[in-house]
Amino acid sequence: MAGSFVEFNPAEFLGILPEILLLLWSMVVLAFDLVSGRSLRRRTLGLTAAIGMIVILVVTIVSRPAESQTLLGGMIRNDLYTFVFRIIFIAAGALTCLVSIDFRSMRIGSEYYAIIIFTTIAMSLMAGANDLIMLFLATESSSLSLYLLAGFYRGNKLSAEAGTKYFIFGAVASAVMLFGLSLFYGLSGGATGYQAIARALLNPDLRVPVSFAALLVLVGFAFKTSAFPFHFWAPDVYQGAPTPISGYISTASKAAGFAILMRFLFYTLPPGTSEASLTWAALMQPLAILTMVIGGLLALVQNNVKRMLAYSSVAQAGYILVGVTALAANQFNRAEALAAVIFYIATYMLTNICAFAVVGLVSERVGGDDIQHFNGLGRRAPYLALGMAAALVSLLGAPPLVGFVAKLLIFAPAIGVNLVALVVIAIIMVLVSVVYYLNVVRAMYVERTERDAQPFHVPAPTGAVVLLTAVAIALLTIVSPPFWNLAIEAAQAFFPG
Repeated sequence: MAGSFVEFNPAEFLGILPEILLLLWSMVVLAFDLVSGRSLRRRTLGLTAAIGMIVILVVTIVSRPAESQTLLGGMIRNDLYTFVFRIIFIAAGALTCLVSIDFRSMRIGSEYYAIIIFTTIAMSLMAGANDLIMLFLATESSSLSLYLLAGFYRGNKLSAEAGTKYFIFGAVASAVMLFGLSLFYGLSGGATGYQAIARALLNPDLRVPVSFAALLVLVGFAFKTSAFPFHFWAPDVYQGAPTPISGYISTASKAAGFAILMRFLFYTLPPGTSEASLTWAALMQPLAILTMVIGGLLALVQNNVKRMLAYSSVAQAGYILVGVTALAANQFNRAEALAAVIFYIATYMLTNICAFAVVGLVSERVGGDDIQHFNGLGRRAPYLALGMAAALVSLLGAPPLVGFVAKLLIFAPAIGVNLVALVVIAIIMVLVSVVYYLNVVRAMYVERTERDAQPFHVPAPTGAVVLLTAVAIALLTIVSPPFWNLAIEAAQAFFPG
């Protein structure tokens, strides 16, 4: 049974080297805060955390696993799938640390950056979880850290409300998911490892109880990914949380939710080997439709850019669920469908962090994040506005930016398994999104304000993040083949058969 006590091999530490280095670096950041002078603390802490995570990102890339292996008694699977998501999480964490440096309306200490690093560790373990115990522990560790970060804006009522709502809704979702996991544990005869559970659930007589257990577990995953009907927390949390954290939750947390969903779904209930797996595509399709439609329509009526991006994030989760639905329904080209989901999540991380970086800076400098606060930004800070426009157009999925490629790749497998109606609905919602994305672009370049002549200072860390992500959004369309090939390799490692 995976997760039982077995002989420990010290060499297994190499498989979780990025997580170990991140843990050590969080301690370094905490220690640095104790010995540094107060005048140097704020900016230096952020740079220290970000630079350390960038170095660890390089180490992670260099230590790419040559083959799939299970670690710690089978509780963690270290493969290219885990490797790719590690890169996404560490990159998102580093970018968030950089953006946070100049978020001056919030008092930030070492504990803030340490929590971001710790959350990154938990998300990496979520992607590699191969056991019910590791799944729950990693998910809850990530969730608890995010609750703290959402309410970190001390003295701000919206932030306190965001942290409280996030915690209450998350606790309920976790309780429901835990009940579902306990049913899997009981139905499989006490197994905790995914493969052992899959073997135990081959019995067709278990289809109904297993489907019920899977539905309960899906509640927890739907909450993590802000999928309908568990999306209601997202607007209030995104609006009330510190803006850098809103970007982090909308990208890294969503990526972690999908990473663990796909691992759990296809390892415990692999398509074609379990009666219960036949229900997955039927369950995912209406979930994808409702998530896209509800998120897109509610985004239309938002005047606050953070709330608009929150509902946009819900709609984006729906597009990703189109790929997951195609993956569940696909018996032959599963690697291509999974690679499309991975590629979409990676590009979405870049675009949304870019957008939230600009929103955070506008909120700091102008005093709000309603659409009217973006009026004239194209004249006051042309490069910043260009970065925001690139992010929004990429989220829209318009050529020639990488969002267009990502949507093509994620819709193609769905068409390949005759989910044409699902793709048509997705395309309609993409067209609807033109309105709420381009509303912000219109405000930046068309609307005028008395502040047009006032200078708009862009601090170096945030400017670097916007520049880096905007350039990536523009160039990845041209240089995407190597990244697509990596996604294909990760998907093939995920499905070794």
